[in-house]
Amino acid sequence: MLDYALLSALAAVIRTGGFDRAAQQLGLTPSAVSQRIKLLEERLGTVLVVRGQPCRATESGLRLCQHVETVALLEEDLQDALPAAGLANPQVPLRIAVNADSLATWLVPALAAVPERLFDLVLDDQEHSADWLRRGEVLGAVTGYGRAVQGCDSTPWVRCATSPPPARSSWRVGFPAA
Repeated sequence: MLDYALLSALAAVIRTGGFDRAAQQLGLTPSAVSQRIKLLEERLGTVLVVRGQPCRATESGLRLCQHVETVALLEEDLQDALPAAGLANPQVPLRIAVNADSLATWLVPALAAVPERLFDLVLDDQEHSADWLRRGEVLGAVTGYGRAVQGCDSTPWVRCATSPPPARSSWRVGFPAA
């Protein structure tokens, strides 16, 4: 069984790019975050983080980050469906690769229409944002790619410029399957 406190530390290090920022986000010391990563690596018998500026995930580390983020999104849905269950309901940022033109024009108002959702935006050219999806580093992308990336669905985002984005329960449509 995986220890989700350790996995949360891993995801925070990868998402923020460093131990200090991950510690600040988690309300821990950098030493405590480092110890959690070390313990997780020892338990799994593999290196999960390439230490550097910024810290990056190994292939195994990236897969675990995807897993913990997917579980957190599933728990959010479960909390919505079973509010009496009393599950912790921290907001899980939805990581999306976007291009500067979309960000400067229509994307911010579209995302603001979903106030209950936090977004973690990765800025890149629309011709490269699909690569972020292929690598599994984001859960969605605004892309110039004409068809769905393998393992994903494609939704025409153009309509978001004039109407609000789909309801939260359908945000996962168009994103990689877990």
